[in-house]
Amino acid sequence: MHHPRVSVIVPAYNAMPELTECITSAMRQTIGLDQLEIIAVNDGSTDGTGKELDRLAASCPSLRVIHQENSGTAAVPRNVALDVASGDYVFFLDSDDYLGPDALRRMVAMADENGTDIVLGKMVSVGGRAVPTAVFKNTQPRTDIFSSAAYRTLGCWKLFRRSLLERLSLRFPPYRNTEDKPFTAAAYLNADGISVVADYDCYYQRDRANGNNLTLTAQNLSHRMAGTRLCFETVARHLEPGPRRDQIMRRHVEWELCGPLWWLLLRESEEDIRERFYPEIRDWVENWVTDPVIAMLEPRDRMLLHLLRADRYEEVMTVIRNAEEDARRGHVVEGGRVYWEHPLFRDAAVGVPDSAFDVTGRLPVRHGLDSACWQEDGVLRLTGHAYIENVASVDPATELVLRRHDDAGQEFRVPVSVHAAAEVTDDERYANAGFVADVAVATAAAGAPLGRGRWNLFLDVRAQGVSRTVRLKYPPSERTPPQTIVTMGADGPTTITPYVTKWGNLSLDVGQEIPRDGTPCTVTGLSWHRSRKGTLVVTGEMAGEGARDVLSLRLRAENGVGGHREAPASLSRSEGRFTAALPLRGLRPGRWTVALALSGSSPVAAVPYLAGVGRTRWFHRARPLSAGPVKQASETTLVLEIRPVDVPKAVRQKLRGVVRKVRK
Repeated sequence: MHHPRVSVIVPAYNAMPELTECITSAMRQTIGLDQLEIIAVNDGSTDGTGKELDRLAASCPSLRVIHQENSGTAAVPRNVALDVASGDYVFFLDSDDYLGPDALRRMVAMADENGTDIVLGKMVSVGGRAVPTAVFKNTQPRTDIFSSAAYRTLGCWKLFRRSLLERLSLRFPPYRNTEDKPFTAAAYLNADGISVVADYDCYYQRDRANGNNLTLTAQNLSHRMAGTRLCFETVARHLEPGPRRDQIMRRHVEWELCGPLWWLLLRESEEDIRERFYPEIRDWVENWVTDPVIAMLEPRDRMLLHLLRADRYEEVMTVIRNAEEDARRGHVVEGGRVYWEHPLFRDAAVGVPDSAFDVTGRLPVRHGLDSACWQEDGVLRLTGHAYIENVASVDPATELVLRRHDDAGQEFRVPVSVHAAAEVTDDERYANAGFVADVAVATAAAGAPLGRGRWNLFLDVRAQGVSRTVRLKYPPSERTPPQTIVTMGADGPTTITPYVTKWGNLSLDVGQEIPRDGTPCTVTGLSWHRSRKGTLVVTGEMAGEGARDVLSLRLRAENGVGGHREAPASLSRSEGRFTAALPLRGLRPGRWTVALALSGSSPVAAVPYLAGVGRTRWFHRARPLSAGPVKQASETTLVLEIRPVDVPKAVRQKLRGVVRKVRK
């Protein structure tokens, strides 16, 4: 067999009957068996797993089966397979799970196109098993652990560039539980880029029918201690102290340290807790848990960590035993802050700081919009209710906030009148939670008209000096927001259109800035010009009603402070296509929204973000700059960010790429 692109590694112990579907899903990958080697390691099974693997291998030359004595962990068979793997990439597939047919082809293509070392394929739950979701909200051609949710998932069910694993001499520690977390953490911390495939169901994860998953059967704290310590040591080895390390350490403090303490510690004997686990855990806190990490956590974890720091063993055990009861305790409002009224709050003998009990930033805002309608003279009246949970609506001072979508620093506030809210809740504390807000578009910008663009609406809900800001939701029962109106100003007529975002939030479009459905232009391609560095090329189709009436088309970039640039598009009416090239050279660093402006008074057409568009670089006055799309910056429109190039970082990435090619 010629050199494979992917080595699929499957550790198997008493894996029937799920094993058959697992191996078959690998054999039927659209990338083709000629591009695969499947290495299945039978770890001393006694249920027919070995015979089934041999049966499948008899009809599949790409399947290699290794039989060995039972090791008691998935780590050892994975390492055995890694030692003989020869693919450009390695994918770890557990014998309980299975792959979507096109999973490996898509992941390999993503890694090849973007030069990334790790690819996460969207995971799907089968039978209710929990799977990560945050990182799979959007496909990400190239990202890292600091600007994405990738580090939240430390399972090894990913595509790894094998040269990365071999460069690090990376193997799984022989633990029954938490063995994959330090492995994946080390790979993440040394990877040259991470990709995420979120638009295809790649990996189906399930619990075994007999409940014998190793993760489920090795649930004692003792099974996790060594792996957790190795996680902390791995992060400390690869990251210098500071905000980046704290960001990554938070995950381990929250999930590997605090979480198991709350739900596993009391399963152990009093002697083991006092003599074995407690000293080890205190050592972790002393070495790896900084004040910034504690500040990121929820109150009960903050309190627990302060007690561990102070070596308050009895209090640690008490708060864990009473956790369920204490969670139902009330709150204290004081000085514009809200505190959890825990028995240890301001207990001088214990000395846990007030900040550990501060829940202000975590209190939800309950609100609802009852009506939205235009009044005379272009006034949009909004009525509804809003209150901060656990904060009585005493001395309310709520405001409506209009914030420009592409410039969070540009906002205007509209006072609201507060009144009694009928039937909002049975709790009398929130009796004065009703509000009425009149948005006079002609004067909302501190006495001036709102500028052209999209404005998001927020509520800054205030009571007793406590302030919480929330995006204003539009009632789902209302099918459409108020209609578009036209206002007259010094610069002529301006359209004002309330609209509802795909997340159900209310916004205002001033001057028809938001791309409209039904425009005759559809963008089909985005790319960077091959020879003219820093030039964005947009291609698309023109069809449907209104296409013949388009006399001109312009590609436009705007920032939030009045800067703009346009370039004309070339129209091919015979083919129904258009092409526009917009040079970014000379534009100031920052974020720029890109749209297509049609001729006459027609609305603009969307230039959406399309996956696969990376960054481009150029020199301006001997200064290296780069530009690239900002994912999730807008619901409808491409947003580009221009920024100076970090030259030392770029050189390091280039050198790593050269080394990788040489090693291949």
